[in-house]
Amino acid sequence: MLGASISKNSILLGVFALVTAGVLAVTNVSTRDRIADAERRAAESALYELVSADRVDNDMLNDTIPAPADMLPALGLKVSEPIYRARKDGKVIAVIVPAVAPDGYSGAIRLLVGVNRDGTVAGARALVHKETPGLGDKVDTNKSDWILGFDGKSLTDPAPERWAVKKDGGAFDQFTGATITPRAVTGQIKRVLQQVQAKRTLLFEIPDRTDVNTPQKVDEPNE
Repeated sequence: MLGASISKNSILLGVFALVTAGVLAVTNVSTRDRIADAERRAAESALYELVSADRVDNDMLNDTIPAPADMLPALGLKVSEPIYRARKDGKVIAVIVPAVAPDGYSGAIRLLVGVNRDGTVAGARALVHKETPGLGDKVDTNKSDWILGFDGKSLTDPAPERWAVKKDGGAFDQFTGATITPRAVTGQIKRVLQQVQAKRTLLFEIPDRTDVNTPQKVDEPNE
């Protein structure tokens, strides 16, 4: 009787474990899908803050090119990350570049910088930072509109030597009581513009997939 009872309990425990594992697996898949969907919507929202939806007709999240290795040091990236492309009627009208300003007051500041085809800033956002509340955190659009002051700026407006905060003789405002954070962001956005300018052909003159995949005709040699 004792053996039968133990055997029965073992079977019940085994069944319970299988059911629990199944429930956890279903819950995990369901939760994972919801998290992935939320992350995608958040990413799309960030991109469309820089290049508005009415300007594009492609899926920017799925139209990317990896940041080339020789761009990474200037962008402040340790590994290659996707550069997003905004298209209209097949033409790349802007790119959105990930970058990190390593020299914030409280650490690195992760940015997304949109650059239009004409070299002007489409927009910039600070995605992650640890700057001091009430001072350096004004880099965040939830705290201040300071970073919107880069919209429309380029390497010719102002001139490269003026891409600095006013305290350093530049054209851009710093925060009251805080200079290090705006200095870091201003410098990094300038470096993004310089890298996009240097890689203009790669980033903007990308042929359509049909052009890439269409085999080229080879002339037959004369006999």
